[in-house]
Amino acid sequence: MINRRHFFKQLSGGLVTLGLPTLLKPELIETANKASQTAANEKVRVGLIGCAFMGWWNISDFLLHPEVDCVALCDVDAVLMASRVAEIEKLRGKKPATFTDYRKMLDMKDLDVVIVASPDHWHCLQTIDALAAGKDVYVEKPMANSIAECNAMVAAAQKYKRVVTVGQQQRSGKHWKQVVDIVHSGILGKLARVDIWGNFSYGSGSMPVPDEPVRADFDYDMWLGPAPQRPYNPQRVAGTWRLFWDYGGGVMTDWGVHLIDIALWGSKITGFPRKVSSFGGRYLFPDHFHETFDTQSVIYDFGDKQISWTSSCGPETGFWNRTYGVAFQGTKGVIVADRFNFELIPDKNLGKDLEPMFVEAEGEAADHRLHVDKFLDCVKTRNLVTGCTIENGSLCAKYAHLANIAARTEKILCFDDKKNTLGDPEADKLITPVYRQPWKLPTF
Repeated sequence: MINRRHFFKQLSGGLVTLGLPTLLKPELIETANKASQTAANEKVRVGLIGCAFMGWWNISDFLLHPEVDCVALCDVDAVLMASRVAEIEKLRGKKPATFTDYRKMLDMKDLDVVIVASPDHWHCLQTIDALAAGKDVYVEKPMANSIAECNAMVAAAQKYKRVVTVGQQQRSGKHWKQVVDIVHSGILGKLARVDIWGNFSYGSGSMPVPDEPVRADFDYDMWLGPAPQRPYNPQRVAGTWRLFWDYGGGVMTDWGVHLIDIALWGSKITGFPRKVSSFGGRYLFPDHFHETFDTQSVIYDFGDKQISWTSSCGPETGFWNRTYGVAFQGTKGVIVADRFNFELIPDKNLGKDLEPMFVEAEGEAADHRLHVDKFLDCVKTRNLVTGCTIENGSLCAKYAHLANIAARTEKILCFDDKKNTLGDPEADKLITPVYRQPWKLPTF
């Protein structure tokens, strides 16, 4: 599997398609032979919205299951989609249907599952429309690009009662479960602080390039969808779209939701903090083309403990000599984890009864496969409790958005989830996006 950071570096250099993973791997070719022998009534027919990096990783792990057929692809980039069709045809011997407008794909009767892997500003509409069309949904993280969209998606899932999972695959990772179990065991003593951090070079963007005409084979109006009209600029549309508020929330919503998820899970927190303080800016690379923060510090205060987030994008060196991670600090010791391993470090004074521990992980590819496996099991059994439920995805996304809103308004905020307010008029304006006509945010 392609390294995520390497992928974004290639994007910043303009090598959009060259950095993408291929489906034609030995294990998939072996699965393709079994797929031809799978009975039609056992098939799970999947359609993919968004054929670039994460979408392609998702469908490639779905197709490790011989009962899964990719019956449809939807993308605004005709060149990219044509190459994806060719790969699936070579792998499975038949072409999926292709669409630029996802709504036409949802009209397909022989479609069971939709993977939503479009940019974040599209997640809400595409997920809700898929649920309303009777499809199960695997939606990429962050679940939505705003707090109000999270609320709408949760309401839609509850109304239509379809199987939904959010692509926070660490929830299915074995070593992440070990980390959480150790924290829950109490051997670290009293837990008062959890630190999370993510330092990624892609979060700083790159030097600006001029706006340019839209390619004839790229449907830019559909790519924008509900987002405001803007001149076409390749740095807004390539993998760096997440560095602009209209489409994403920077590293905070991209990596933050993954690590916030572990921090909340380990801390047994299912609600919201009493206060959120956050400060961020374009400090490291102010000349680069991005709106989101390349430097940010966040504190979620709960009265009896704190969770903090720190990011410095550009350099990729972080706490505990890890680019990213989570550290649960107890009175007797600390447990530090990333996707490669975790280690338990006893406190030299209060943790003399603890033994040091170091455990290697199977890796992020294994976590992702397990996450897809769990989702497909739920599709078959109609179990609505997936590896990462839509409620949990909403919780983590809201935490990330709260941090960004606090930093953008430079205010310490208190969030009332029931009333959907931050108690501040300026901050409350950032809870609900203003959709470009004719798109409308669904209400329930």
